[in-house]
Amino acid sequence: MELDSFLQQKYRKLMPLLDERSRRLVAAADCASLERGGISAVAKATGLSRPTLYKGMKELESGSVAEGRIRRPGGGRKKVSEKFPGLEAALEALVEPTSRGDPMSPLRWTTKSVRKLAEELKALGLTVSYQVVDEILHRLGYSLQANAKTLEEGSQHPDRNAQFEHINRRAQGFQANNQPVISVDTKKKELVGDYKNGGREWHGKGQPVKVKVHDFIDPAKGKAIPYGVYDVARNQGWVNVGQDHDTSAFAVESIRRWWLRWGRELYPQSRTLLICADGGGSNGYRVRLWKRELQKFADESGLEIHVCHLPPGTSKWNKIEHRLFSHISINWRGKPLTSHEVIIDLISATTTRSGLKVSAELDHGKYPDKIKITDQEMASLNLVREPFHGEWNYALKPCFSPIV
Repeated sequence: MELDSFLQQKYRKLMPLLDERSRRLVAAADCASLERGGISAVAKATGLSRPTLYKGMKELESGSVAEGRIRRPGGGRKKVSEKFPGLEAALEALVEPTSRGDPMSPLRWTTKSVRKLAEELKALGLTVSYQVVDEILHRLGYSLQANAKTLEEGSQHPDRNAQFEHINRRAQGFQANNQPVISVDTKKKELVGDYKNGGREWHGKGQPVKVKVHDFIDPAKGKAIPYGVYDVARNQGWVNVGQDHDTSAFAVESIRRWWLRWGRELYPQSRTLLICADGGGSNGYRVRLWKRELQKFADESGLEIHVCHLPPGTSKWNKIEHRLFSHISINWRGKPLTSHEVIIDLISATTTRSGLKVSAELDHGKYPDKIKITDQEMASLNLVREPFHGEWNYALKPCFSPIV
């Protein structure tokens, strides 16, 4: 994207000053100097066809420029957008019936090939090449992608999209009032020790890092349970690395630690907090312990804790998955997670070009599992359910003044 932007700015200023031959040669020089994808990038920036660029590259290589007349301004073949004014609308009409994607993102993509789309456009009387179709699709925000394992058997709830829209509205409302919105979840548990970790990194040839053949847990080192809190507005992540059990008490403690360390400083005027969570696991909407622990946190902090759960079978759409956890996995790929300290360091060193910042801390606490919450305890909670799917959308309000 940086290269495309650079070339577009360059040729926007340069092209009006060049004649036909000079444009071809200057663009061809850029094509020759750029790596793979350079011809496509230059074609998009200049509007010159690939045959024209190939011709210019041959001329530069041979050192002989073809003689011939230079057309007056405005001459030559017209752009397809001028020749077929309705081309983009017709292409989107072909693509849209099979478009699929993240309902919380503007990203749209198609599984139809550009050659097939070019054939269908030709049948409509719009004769363009598949390269032109490819350029238009990229300009419209489409990309060709493989299948993704995101659906769970029998989990397509009829209000799935409506819940995503509800979460969007709630998040936008909170952010408009400068109230924190966080996405939370537990990352995959990791064995601590000299175990193989997926991915590769650079080492001397024939000198791979040696790890254990079998992945049997080391009782002395145990496992790591990373629970993440992602601040949606500030692109900031917090990971609490536990060593005991992934329970609701551990989940809420992770949120509490984020609030005490970062949240209350970043949002000093906040009176509410919106948590976006999966529908299952330690922060599942059916888990009573999750709600009881949130009530404790609300009483301590004085915050109204609002919760929106993603509908069943859509955990991969949780923002923390692709904005935090995926980058952590990339950062530590190929590195054995030999100790909890190494895990903390690798998580804390995770960054992205978009400015992601991550902090991590080791949690030595004990979180016993199989805790039962009685009906009486549930009845004592200050739990307010929203009219739309109250099992997924609810708030826990403080029962009394916060503990100072």
